[in-house]
Amino acid sequence: MSEYKMPVREQNSNKGTFGKVLNFAGSKNYIGAAYLSSLSALKAGCGYVALASDKNILQSVSYLLPEAVFLEREEALEQLGKYTVCLIGCGLGVTESSKKLFESVIGKVCTPLVIDADGLNILSEMNIKLFENAVITPHPAEASRLLGVELKDVLYDMEGSAKELVNKYNCTVVLKSHRTIICDANNYFVNQHGNSALAKAGTGDVLAGIIAGLLAQNMNIFDAAKLGVYLHSRAGEIASEVLTEYSVLASDVLKYLPEAIKEVI
Repeated sequence: MSEYKMPVREQNSNKGTFGKVLNFAGSKNYIGAAYLSSLSALKAGCGYVALASDKNILQSVSYLLPEAVFLEREEALEQLGKYTVCLIGCGLGVTESSKKLFESVIGKVCTPLVIDADGLNILSEMNIKLFENAVITPHPAEASRLLGVELKDVLYDMEGSAKELVNKYNCTVVLKSHRTIICDANNYFVNQHGNSALAKAGTGDVLAGIIAGLLAQNMNIFDAAKLGVYLHSRAGEIASEVLTEYSVLASDVLKYLPEAIKEVI
């Protein structure tokens, strides 16, 4: 398993040693996305996660995840500089308020940034480049919107589409499929793990959180994306051995994530 390495865990450490993730996530119909993405970052090893969302969502998630910190979005925007990594988009919704939030984060953030789900849908409406320490995690339909092409064009040439996304947005790309592609301007890798168990609502939120959690531990961008995809896919495989590919839930991927990590370490 030498191809993959987990971040080093210093024993003389505290929660700040392993980084802080600020997660802008959740909306009234997607409370679970806020929970799953926040928990995933913690399970991947980061020391501290703050969920930034609306008050009612924060209250709901706090019952499920007492290990996280909870901030209303305006408060969180004022504290961006205190965090190691920013994650935005999981269950965010595409509304005027979420668009304004996204623009504010993009304009202020200097730390590594992971953009997933509705963050990608909002990004597709903007004409901007990102920066080299950003990661986008589209599935093919999201990639088609980002590139302004039809879905069939992305599916016909996944490699070419991934590289075009790198060129257009100047960032690291995780193009999700049965064989997920991870690439940046200098690297290209195809993950060989995973199965249909991962074709279930919420698993993308888990992946985004894992990548953010690894980035918080000072991994470089490409390696964190590559390792995050592997751990996510391998956890899905392990879960399906017990539960079958039919019955694995996104929360089960998180349950078996430690088993995937054990294999690496």
